[in-house]
Amino acid sequence: MEAEHRAQRTFIAWWTLACVLKLVVAARLPLFVDEAFYWQEGRHLAAAYSDLPGMTAWLARLGTSLGGDHVLALRMPFLLMGALLPWWVARIGRRWFGAIAGWRAGTLAVLLPLLGMLGVLALPDVPLALATVLCLHAGVRMLEDVTPLAAMELAFGLALGALSHYRFAGVWVAGTVVLLLLPQGRHLLRDPRVLLAGAFGLLAWLPLLLWNLENGEAGLRFQLVDRHPWALHGGGWSFIPVQALLVTPLLAVALLQAAWVTGWKRRPARPQWRFLALFGSIIVGGLFVLSFVADAERVSFHWPVPAYLALLPAAARVLETWPVQWRGATWTVTGLGLLLALGWCLAVSTPALREASAGSKHYPRNFAGWEPLAKAVREELEAMPPGTQLLADDFKVGAELGFALGDPDIAVLDHPLNHAHGRAPQLRKWDLLADGLPQAPALLVLAPGDVSFRDLLRRYQALCERLGPLPPASRTVLVDHGATRFLLVRLPANAPVPAAGCVAPALAWIDAPEPGARVPPRFEVGGWAFKEGVGLARVEVLLDEAVVAEAEYGQPFDVSGHFPGSTDPNQPRVGFRAQVDLPASQAGTRWLGLRLHGSDGSVEEWPRQQVRITADDADR
Repeated sequence: MEAEHRAQRTFIAWWTLACVLKLVVAARLPLFVDEAFYWQEGRHLAAAYSDLPGMTAWLARLGTSLGGDHVLALRMPFLLMGALLPWWVARIGRRWFGAIAGWRAGTLAVLLPLLGMLGVLALPDVPLALATVLCLHAGVRMLEDVTPLAAMELAFGLALGALSHYRFAGVWVAGTVVLLLLPQGRHLLRDPRVLLAGAFGLLAWLPLLLWNLENGEAGLRFQLVDRHPWALHGGGWSFIPVQALLVTPLLAVALLQAAWVTGWKRRPARPQWRFLALFGSIIVGGLFVLSFVADAERVSFHWPVPAYLALLPAAARVLETWPVQWRGATWTVTGLGLLLALGWCLAVSTPALREASAGSKHYPRNFAGWEPLAKAVREELEAMPPGTQLLADDFKVGAELGFALGDPDIAVLDHPLNHAHGRAPQLRKWDLLADGLPQAPALLVLAPGDVSFRDLLRRYQALCERLGPLPPASRTVLVDHGATRFLLVRLPANAPVPAAGCVAPALAWIDAPEPGARVPPRFEVGGWAFKEGVGLARVEVLLDEAVVAEAEYGQPFDVSGHFPGSTDPNQPRVGFRAQVDLPASQAGTRWLGLRLHGSDGSVEEWPRQQVRITADDADR
């Protein structure tokens, strides 16, 4: 009894601490771009959407309706759902694996980073995980006795999952396969109460099915065809180390051992053990195989969460058989994993730490820059005529600005990103996809970083075909030294589109010095820059905010191999060279950038890169 009480107190203590930490993080962490789009969907309530069923949008609308358009209010329903998960895991464990193992399984559900972070962001994985654990709990109960309460729980879980995400179909498949493998499961599939619960769960897919029938199966095609290459690639091998890292290595071993011992090595007396082990094994094994042919471009590391929910009770029991030192190491490493995950979120929410990561591949771009952009947009709109239309480059910009400005109806240009994330059909359904010239003055918000650099010129040329020659940007918004950059362009109403010719924002590159290079106080800056249609008049070199050199522009530099079809009149002489000569007192870590002056009067700030200036020339 004392051991059981100690396990219970440990669970409650960790659960309480985790809830408090998650609440603090959720209140501080800037809005993620997908969360912003779910907020926008919540402002256009519907039974289903192009990217998801309706549950995530409904929860987002519930949170903001009660608490206002604040990130914490948006995330609150998801935080509450995430807080319920460990209790349900503990409930399964206590009933079928013993009270001590059950409370410890609940504690593992609190600490395991992939599970412990659920609710910090308003994402569909939270209701999907809750639906999964409800179905698991109902399933193992009904293997012993089919009661009306268990059947209702199963029906609710199946419906909640169907309203949460397409991926819940995998839970359906895995659960059905496991029931067919077990004699007790095959008996359940003949029980009218179980069949009625399943029918109720299937009906919950109806809104999504109807949406797809009405919209040319756009959602299904995106989820099952467009986003996946369905061709073998080596990216699947990363599944193993990524999952081991995110689950934490020692706990990953315990989960695998639990799946093997309780599901495959021997037939335990309780079918509930085998049900959970087989379910978790099928989910993990299926996703591992799928990772060799499925989407490797977008984040998918969280997909195995349903498997871990099923395997944790058995893993807690397996850990009891490990030597004390290994048990202690497992708990310690798992707890540190959660703290590191929460610490990363706090770092992302801290401007100074986020700025320090600028220029690295770990820079959290999807969390950064929205508040400075919203401030700049407000100022621009105040200076423009009444009735000025706001026009966003892509769905990310439109949704984030919509949340910041309280406007869910910001028009969005056709953009590759809209299609890559399955949002283009929904924008079209809302009549927010801007296909023609604005009928009133418009402020165009461009996000050059949302297109790969090699495709940026083609993107600008496509904008010219739609909107005509682009006026000079009225403002460049640089966030974190330009790691996030936006261009604000004032468009006149009903501007004619010429048959040929394009004027677009400038493109540039610094060849020397390289990012992070050590340079003496006197060093050379070289590279290339051009501006479609009109060319550049001059290039200034900046160090932090100050101009430190005027570049010699017009050096021979042919970029046609990377940007064919450029109409800059200076091609192929678009290179520049500049000598920077600083006093030794300027030594230290600095940010090197460019200010590009177009022949049309435009002035654009180019993203900066870090250099380390040494004390004297001898250190070169």
